[in-house]
Amino acid sequence: MTAASSAAARGARGGDTTRARPRFTARAAILSVIVVALLFYLVVPLKAFMAQRSRLARLDHQMELLQRQNTDLERRVALLRDPSYLERYARECLGMVKPGEISFVVVPKGGEPTPANCQP
Repeated sequence: MTAASSAAARGARGGDTTRARPRFTARAAILSVIVVALLFYLVVPLKAFMAQRSRLARLDHQMELLQRQNTDLERRVALLRDPSYLERYARECLGMVKPGEISFVVVPKGGEPTPANCQP
């Protein structure tokens, strides 16, 4: 095979192989730089968004806890406004008696008296 016949064979196969197109052009390089820059530009707001979302979830949980505590405290306030509850609490937990009454404390064999189930 001669040089002329091999050049003719290359031309018939699809073109001249001496001038190959580069796979990564300047236009593709600029486009990839722009895409990477946009990704870096979007990372900061996305990170801030995720942090705020996490903080919001923590605050929601804290709010639920505080609402439960508030409900319990409101129930306790309602109990403390009830005169019959106050009298029972004073007698059982504080050991108070009305004037003229005599208080008895039952001490078990172990020695220490067991107090009533009282809340502070």
